[in-house]
Amino acid sequence: MKDTKVWKIEQTTSATDLAIREASALLEQNEVVAFPTETVYGLGANAKEADAVDKIFRAKGRPSDNPLIVHIADRVQVDDYVAEVPEVAEKLLAAFTPGPLTLILKSNGTIADNVTAGLPSVGVRIPDHPVAQALLRACRLPLAAPSANKSGRPSPTTADHVYEDLQGRIAGLLDGGPTGVGVESTVVDCTGEMPIILRPGGITREQLEEVVGRIMVDPALAAANGKLPENGDVEKPRAPGMKYTHYAPDAPLWLVDGAPSFMQTQIDAQLQAGDKIGIIASKELAAELDADNINICGSRNNLSEVAAHLYDALRSFKKSDVDIILCETFPETGVGQAIMNRLHKAATKKINQF
Repeated sequence: MKDTKVWKIEQTTSATDLAIREASALLEQNEVVAFPTETVYGLGANAKEADAVDKIFRAKGRPSDNPLIVHIADRVQVDDYVAEVPEVAEKLLAAFTPGPLTLILKSNGTIADNVTAGLPSVGVRIPDHPVAQALLRACRLPLAAPSANKSGRPSPTTADHVYEDLQGRIAGLLDGGPTGVGVESTVVDCTGEMPIILRPGGITREQLEEVVGRIMVDPALAAANGKLPENGDVEKPRAPGMKYTHYAPDAPLWLVDGAPSFMQTQIDAQLQAGDKIGIIASKELAAELDADNINICGSRNNLSEVAAHLYDALRSFKKSDVDIILCETFPETGVGQAIMNRLHKAATKKINQF
């Protein structure tokens, strides 16, 4: 493929802007285009055309049995692609969309089979980002759009992350600046009697339950803090991120759960062994460490800040520069559930003080 065309969006955009019209034309020609959402950058293609969607899998190197989320412009379009919208889904749509929420609903068969991975359900989402909204309204297509990175890598929260992974592998990239939420959408399965969280994300369980009452957490997600068995033994993943390794940085990532003195002990031990160390830490922990090469990802008192900077922190250390990345753990409350879900999936080892 030729070099990826990049459009830099400087101001609030509309469906009539030149960059949006050019990107839309590529999508209508069944090409793939990366674009920002409020969570991470997505890699979009016409969700009704299997050939177009196949280009997503090829660009990412993504397994084809991993379903994709369909991005649409508004609530009206939901009815074009699903068989029914249960009452609980209506409540969630009204409360949280546009926004970082994906609902799994029964498909009406309009969406290509390689988007749904052959399942009778489809994940739909209405993103809350001006560039994403302008693009969706311009092309008037449902866009299958997983994160715009090579499969297994940390998700991209800047256009530079996308370009680093996919330059020359995709037709276009809309650069709308850094994303806001930083972790992907919350995925809720609404096809059964009770809604089930399949992936924690930008909307917390507590927020969901304020609207619809009790929500279950998928057992596969709850097991081992969200890290699945080594053989990825899930019959068919119902949502992205349920089966394969995700979010892994270039160097091995070790999670360190304990007091600051315990983290310092781990740092000192690895330095004494001759390893080059990179550290991902909160402002509070970093202030108590005697170490170099620390990436401060935010405050433990503001987990939304940590979520927004998490993937950039994971990408900041290259294998050529460090042998091991040590990262602190965070409270699994609110968006902390999504943070720790991603870190458990990215980590190769966890060290506990207690």
